[in-house]
Amino acid sequence: MGCGRVGATLAQSLEASGHSVAVVDQNPEAFRRLPAEFDGKKVTGVGFDRDTLVQAGIEDAYGFAAVSDGDNSNILAARVVRETYGVENVVARIYDPHRAEIYQRLGIPTVATVRWTSDQVLRRMLPLGATDEFRDPSGQVRLCQLDYHPEWIGTTMQMIEQATRTRVAYLSRYGDGVLPSQDSVLQENDVLHLLVRSDDVDRVERVLTRAPQIEEQVG
Repeated sequence: MGCGRVGATLAQSLEASGHSVAVVDQNPEAFRRLPAEFDGKKVTGVGFDRDTLVQAGIEDAYGFAAVSDGDNSNILAARVVRETYGVENVVARIYDPHRAEIYQRLGIPTVATVRWTSDQVLRRMLPLGATDEFRDPSGQVRLCQLDYHPEWIGTTMQMIEQATRTRVAYLSRYGDGVLPSQDSVLQENDVLHLLVRSDDVDRVERVLTRAPQIEEQVG
């Protein structure tokens, strides 16, 4: 949904990868951004209107990206697509980073334009680290999203907890929240969320951003 620069680029990239694509936009003039050889559907209408979505083929869709210029339209369309049509692979672009965080916690993957860009730049400039998601009122316990060295992939939650002396709160896996067991294995692209004492965050970062050490795994 949305045939601005981002939407048009996404549509072209997906089609070039062999996917069938439908683009929805309220303004038919927006479709001029698509190349003449674009073979996908071009549907003029409101992206959260059910008739428009059905015309675009939402009932057979594998994924949906709401990338119009309006936060409200994007989040509403994302919710309709996920909750009404059961499409699991949904993402919404949100300009307001605070709202993006709220919807992310509601289970709707979001991309906050400004914050996403700055985060991506920082992650290429600086070492990996922790991102705060919640703090208890005393400030002593934090729920953090922590990056990890690729060699942690394939290790169990028990090994991670033993090495970091933290609790694994949950995993984000392909946009869904997962409550792992001690024997659950960290998979590629999993997002790791840990409960950490505030004064331990730096130490936990150091442990996870380097390859696992034998003494850490058994310690």
